[in-house]
Order: sequence, then structure tokens, then C-alpha cells
Amino acid sequence: MVGMRFAKGHGTENDFVILPDPEGDLDLTEETVRLLCDRRAGIGGDGVLRVVRTRAFGETLAPAARTAERPEWFMDYRNADGSVAEMCGNGVRVFARYLLHAGLVQGDRFEVGTRDGAKEVRVEADGDITVDMGFVEVHGTSSAKLARQVVHGTQISVGNPHLACEVAGTVAEVDLSEPPVLDGEAFPSGANVEVYDEVAPGVLEMRVYERGSGETRSCGTGIVAAAMAASPPGEAATWRVRVPGGECTVLLDLDGARLRGPAVIVAEGETSLV
Repeated sequence: MVGMRFAKGHGTENDFVILPDPEGDLDLTEETVRLLCDRRAGIGGDGVLRVVRTRAFGETLAPAARTAERPEWFMDYRNADGSVAEMCGNGVRVFARYLLHAGLVQGDRFEVGTRDGAKEVRVEADGDITVDMGFVEVHGTSSAKLARQVVHGTQISVGNPHLACEVAGTVAEVDLSEPPVLDGEAFPSGANVEVYDEVAPGVLEMRVYERGSGETRSCGTGIVAAAMAASPPGEAATWRVRVPGGECTVLLDLDGARLRGPAVIVAEGETSLV
């Protein structure tokens, strides 16, 4: 069997299998994604990032994502269960790091195509990567039933749906062992659920249950959603957000949100799983 090259990377321990597929030749099925992300039978990861040239990407993009046609490279992101996701904040940073690592882009500023449109990426002097996440939408309030409690929070879209919930006590006490039960009318396609607490001025602690992946060590769009939920409406704000896998910074202003944090490539190899 002919193997396929892969890489493995993470952003604050939100980890991904990276598949270079420049011409879009790979038929990436849900079963294949699940196997790749299996931490015992596969490579292991919270999702798969397929690296494909935008011109070769066969999917018809939704009107909201038309700007994704501008960049040369498109991030085809899949959750660990094989489902397609609109956006992944940590994934964009890891995707950008891989493009630089593989010599597919040059410079410290470029764009990455996503199902939520083109995202501008900037490489900082210290090696962190900042992603312009665009405008964050607030859609009211809702609730979720967790394993041992009901949490209440803000409905937020960061290209994908979130319910960001401030909790009393520490986030470590929240039981995220079971999939949250959400209001089907508010979230017809499901959502990521974040629990957060402000532990110091300008500092949040957060955990997340990701739709299609379960509890993960970090979630970039969830970090932005929690920062947005914690901010006074209409005011600029800067937050440091601590997650189990590390820390990111969110900058919110009238131009939208920017997410800054680390992204590293930890391994490369060849797999016969695809």
C-alpha cells in the first residue's frame, strides 16, 4: 500500500493531523477521519487539517465564505468524528505554521481560506501566530444541561456556534464528561459549549466541550467566544484566556477579534491509513 505523508501539530495542545493534499485528490471520508484521529488505532488528534489549493477544492462555498477564494491555500477542517466544521481558531494557527514549515508561503503576513472566509494571519516576533477572526456575533442567551448541572450563557458565532457560560466556582469543578444537551431550536446543528470564570482582571480560565470532538485541551474559537461573552457590549477589550493546554490572548475592538497564541509542528511521517 502506498503511504501518504502527514504531519502532527498543536496549538495550546488542541492537536491535529495535517494531510498535505495540494491538488485535492484525496477522498477524505468520515471513517478515514475517525481512524486518523483515533488515539489508539490511528495517529491521534482532535481533528484533521487537509492542506489543499483553493482552486482544487471542489466544494461550492457558501456566500458568506466567498472571500475564501482569494488565498492560495484552503483549510479543509474535519472534527474527530468526521464531521465538517466551519472554523477552527487553533487549527488556523497550526495550518499557518505548517504552510511556513513546508515552504508553501513566505513572509510574516498571509491569508488562509476557511469555510468562514479568508483569515489573515500574522507571525509575531516571538513566534506566536495571530489570526484575524473577523466579527463575532452575539445572538442572545441559552442554556445547556451538562452531566451534573445546568449552565446558562451567551449564544455566540465565531464562524461556528458556541454557548459561552460563566460559572460560579472554578471551571475545574464542572463535569464535561458527557455531551451537553442543548436547545435544538437555538442550536439546530449543535454547538461548542465553554465554561469560564474571570480569575483576575483581564484573565479568564476556560474549559470546552467541542461539538464532534468532546472535551479538548483548548478551542480557539471557544476562547474568542468566552472573551466576547465576558466583555461589556460595544467596548474594546483584551483578555488572556487560560485553558488546560496553555494560554492565548484575545483582542476585541470595532474591527472584530484577533486570536494570538502558539502553534507548533511536532512530527512528520507517512501513514497507510489513507
